[in-house]
Amino acid sequence: MKIKICGLTSTKEAQFLNRNHVDFAGMVLFFSKSRRNISIEQAGRIMEALDGAIQSVAVVVSPTREQLVQIQEAGFDYVQIHGEISEELLKEIHIPVWKAFNVKDLKQLKLYHNQKNIAGYVFDGADYGSGKTFDWNLLKDIPRDGKLFLLAGGLNPSNVADAIRYVQPDGVDVSSGVEKDFGKGKDGEKIEQFVEQVRAEETYRR
Repeated sequence: MKIKICGLTSTKEAQFLNRNHVDFAGMVLFFSKSRRNISIEQAGRIMEALDGAIQSVAVVVSPTREQLVQIQEAGFDYVQIHGEISEELLKEIHIPVWKAFNVKDLKQLKLYHNQKNIAGYVFDGADYGSGKTFDWNLLKDIPRDGKLFLLAGGLNPSNVADAIRYVQPDGVDVSSGVEKDFGKGKDGEKIEQFVEQVRAEETYRR
């Protein structure tokens, strides 16, 4: 079970991820509406602080060509795209892409199903980064096509085990659920609790 901690804003938070041996670190870029939005320069410092085994994910909304070039030049392992992306621009990306969907645009999944550089999907709530769960029944008919299937949207230490049992994703993605307060920095203890719950459920499933 893969674990992604999203919305990192400091090197201190990177250390929380290192201690808990998570798989992915997400950083929000070019989206000033988010409290977790950081610059490419800040992201670079965070990536330098991450353990080499943790892969970095640039999280963007309807990115431009110039923004995607900056992301690739910065050395990110993946780019997670919310909103719109043209087929032409998608073909220009040279790192694996995760396409994010919320409950309002699940029908668009079929548009990306056969895109070769789409490496995975992230299923989120109605509003990205809101910290709210959604009806997991909506994902029951989503085809499993070999691409990474990440569940996001309102996950936290108290509900992640139930989410894993119900949805059976390949991985889980959390941001506000491991923060001190909404949008006010990650909490090391909550990250540890979240990871413990995921690992315990993973062990139980075996």
